[in-house]
Amino acid sequence: MPKFLAVYTMKPEDLARFRSLSKVEQDAIDAAGVPRWVAWEERNDAAIVNRGGMVGKTTRVTRDGITPATNAICGYLIVEAETAGAAAELFRDHPHITVFPGDGVDIMPFVTEAAG
Repeated sequence: MPKFLAVYTMKPEDLARFRSLSKVEQDAIDAAGVPRWVAWEERNDAAIVNRGGMVGKTTRVTRDGITPATNAICGYLIVEAETAGAAAELFRDHPHITVFPGDGVDIMPFVTEAAG
């Protein structure tokens, strides 16, 4: 079955707005979102190939050197689905975009597969 990389995105200004909330407000969002995230993973367990994880600050490597960088990527996971549309449907109600300040989930098919 085809595999898809699902990349969680979040605009830096949305993260900053979330971080500017009081600890009580952030904790309330976490208290609402984390159980929904767990439930989403349980509901979609058969499609999840790799649970991936959330990621932090970016370091970019180019031919000119290594420097700090910014992008909207904040996490990822890998799913299996018949089509990109079917993979995308898995995320329609994901807490990343329905509870947390996530911007979206980008779905990309793998066109090559790493050796075992």
